Amino acid sequence: MTDKKLEISKAEVNLLPLWRYEGTVIQPTTADEFEAAAQQLLVADVIGMDTETRPTFRKGAAARPVALIQLSLPDVVYLIRLNNHGLPDGIRAVLEDASIKKIGIGTRDDVRELKRDFDCELKGVIDLNTLCKDLGYQSIGARKLTALILGRRISKSQQTSNWENPTLTPAQIAYAATDAWICQALYAELPASAAKPKRRRRRRRRKSSDSSESTAPEASE
Repeated sequence: MTDKKLEISKAEVNLLPLWRYEGTVIQPTTADEFEAAAQQLLVADVIGMDTETRPTFRKGAAARPVALIQLSLPDVVYLIRLNNHGLPDGIRAVLEDASIKKIGIGTRDDVRELKRDFDCELKGVIDLNTLCKDLGYQSIGARKLTALILGRRISKSQQTSNWENPTLTPAQIAYAATDAWICQALYAELPASAAKPKRRRRRRRRKSSDSSESTAPEASE
C-alpha cells in the first residue's frame, strides 16, 4: 500500500477521463428471466451492489421505496426494477445468502431500506467506504475511490433522476450499471489483506431460458 495514492481532490478527479460501464446489462421482466439471473448470482462469490430510489424534494415528504437494485458480476449487470416487480424469490435468496459477498459503497441505507420496504435481511455486505478507510484511504465515496483505484472518473449526474420512470433512459441504465460494476471491480483491486474469498461451487436453482439484454451506451457527460 505504500506506493498507492490514498487521497485525491475533486479537481484531480475532474482531470481523469470520463468512463462508464458499456458491457451487458440485463433487466429481467419475467419469472424465467428472474430465475436465470438468480442462478448466475447464486454461484458467485462476490457481487457488486447498489440501489436507487426516486428522490423527494419536498421537506418532510415521506421517503419513496427502493425502486431499483443493481447486482453486478464482472461480465454482466442485472437491474432489478423493484417498483415494477417487487422482490422476486430468487433475488431475495441471493441477497439473504451470507456466503455471497455484496460489495457496495455507503451500504447502511441499502440494508435499512431493503428491510423497511421488502422485509429483506441483506447479508454478507461489505462497505467499501469502511474497508478502504481501514486500508488507509483518506478519500472515500464512489467517485474518489474509482479515481484512486481504477484511475477513472464516473458521472453522478443521474443520481437524482426519477427511478420510477416506466422505462429507464439509456443514461439511467448506464449510470445504474456503472455504480454496481465499479463496486466488484474496486474490491478485486484491493490487497489480499482485504480477505478475498475462495471460489466454491453452489447448487444452481432450476434452469430457465431467455433474458432481456442491453448494452450500456457510450460515455458522455
